[in-house]
Amino acid sequence: MSTAILTGQPVPGSSLESDLRSLGFDLRVAVDAGDAEALLADVPADQRVALVDARFVGHVHALRLGLTDPRFPAAALPGAVTVQPAARQALGRAVAGESSAAPGGTAVAVDSLADRVVAALDTDGVTLHRPELGTLVAVVPADPQARNEARQAVAAVDDEAVRLRTAVKSRDGFFTTHFISPYSRYIARWCARRGLTPNQVTTASLLTALIAAGCAATGTRGGFVAAGLLLIFSFVLDCTDGQLARYSLQYSTLGAWLDATFDRAKEYAYYAGLALGAAQGGDDVWALALAAMVLQTCRHVVDFSFNEANHDAAANTSPTAALSDKLDSVGWTVWVRRMIVLPIGERWAMIAVLTALTTPRITFYALLIGCAFAATYTTAGRVLRSLTRKAQRTDRAARALADLADSGPLAEVLSRIVPSRYAAVARLLALAGAVVVVLTAWFDGPGWSVVLAATVYVLVSADAVARPLKGPLDWLIPPLFRAAEYGTVLVLAAKADVNGALPAAFGLVAAVAYHHYDTVYRIRGDAGAPPRWLVRAIGGHDGRTLLVTVLAALLAPTEFKVALTALAVAVALVVLVESIRFWVTAHKTGAPAVHDEGEPA
Repeated sequence: MSTAILTGQPVPGSSLESDLRSLGFDLRVAVDAGDAEALLADVPADQRVALVDARFVGHVHALRLGLTDPRFPAAALPGAVTVQPAARQALGRAVAGESSAAPGGTAVAVDSLADRVVAALDTDGVTLHRPELGTLVAVVPADPQARNEARQAVAAVDDEAVRLRTAVKSRDGFFTTHFISPYSRYIARWCARRGLTPNQVTTASLLTALIAAGCAATGTRGGFVAAGLLLIFSFVLDCTDGQLARYSLQYSTLGAWLDATFDRAKEYAYYAGLALGAAQGGDDVWALALAAMVLQTCRHVVDFSFNEANHDAAANTSPTAALSDKLDSVGWTVWVRRMIVLPIGERWAMIAVLTALTTPRITFYALLIGCAFAATYTTAGRVLRSLTRKAQRTDRAARALADLADSGPLAEVLSRIVPSRYAAVARLLALAGAVVVVLTAWFDGPGWSVVLAATVYVLVSADAVARPLKGPLDWLIPPLFRAAEYGTVLVLAAKADVNGALPAAFGLVAAVAYHHYDTVYRIRGDAGAPPRWLVRAIGGHDGRTLLVTVLAALLAPTEFKVALTALAVAVALVVLVESIRFWVTAHKTGAPAVHDEGEPA
């Protein structure tokens, strides 16, 4: 239960008290600052508390946005302020200051105690979230005429319509915006009115996608048609969970992690289902399924690395960015540019339609071509931005890139032994080493030449991260390492030419990719990277790449398949157990709620 302290004399006919109760607040009334201080001291320290001027006039949704959003320790809107337990001490100091400044219990009659407390919190350095209200009304009228005008302004705006409209993500893909969101927002409201949570909808979306993958695995035309339809329905639910979170402000750390993680699990499980379905018809497309997962994961790492490198960069401008801003002013170019990067809505729609109408092989060919074009387009644009902007990157950005690089114990040791004097040379050598190890595996197949190439790759990749990653193109290091590791596993499994090797490799890459995605979500949530013991336990990208090449050289193809399977299971168990423990603990201990409103994945 949260507590709202109404300050000042209640206004006859005001709906404020019922509005606050509808939002889950227990009400207290304080006639002056001293009374408010006493009531505040009685509220348990682990509860949210709000100070609201009794003269407040506004929409219920304005109060909801200002007083109930779990993402912010402190928030304010005209005539109201709220804090969560993390900011209770600061609120206590502010109210105490107002109490001591008003001896004798002078009633608050002219100005607002809540607004004076907000000013004191600002002075104290407390970061206050002030929600964008748009057409919503939130005011403290000074006289009856102003109150009447404010009430008329409230009546003129339908806050439920505003609430529905703002439940939709402000920046989304063409397919999602025009084919899903117009009705999924109403599904979100239906869920909210029945007490369903975003996490329950997220789970339903996952289960639907897994059933879709199972239908695709049957290999029948009916199964493929059902799979396509279920995949679209899963995406509708995927949109609904975020819209439900925005509609009802049910944000949480666990929910953000589940939403992001399940998106990847759904898509990659569906790839596996398509590959199994193709096998039913005698067509082996596991290499294509694995290639699609590798390409899509590397695309995401490019996005994550670039964003983290420029998270708080100074002088973050470039002619390329200016051109992009100009294009955004032309309506149709915005949608074209969003569509050609093949975001999740367009991608899943394409996969669903092609699954229902064609074959898994054609589906994967189209997916690979589309994702390759999108990756080239986005990466080229970001390279141009990085080369033309004069940005000073921070230690935080360098640390994030180092964590995303996922270097293991071998790199830790080698980076101290053979540090390069020239960072740019080290980065180029890492690029060359990554290309050489994949090409050697491609042309020579499993053997000691690949082990030698992997050894060289380990040396140069360790040298590449020996210095802070603050160069203009250093954000390319993590996706380069992902491409080298995943590509080596893919090629060696394909070259093994034994039934089951590619599915085993698919499982290994999926387990490692989960670890890399988990690293991103922790950094995004300001929770830090996974613990070093975990990275050391699973070897880092360098250790795993070298290990896979050694196993391929030492073992017969059937034994190599078994080794890949065992390695996939071991990595999956370690990273899943630690990740689930971390996120559940973070949720239970009240970690700050987060929600992703960025680019569509």
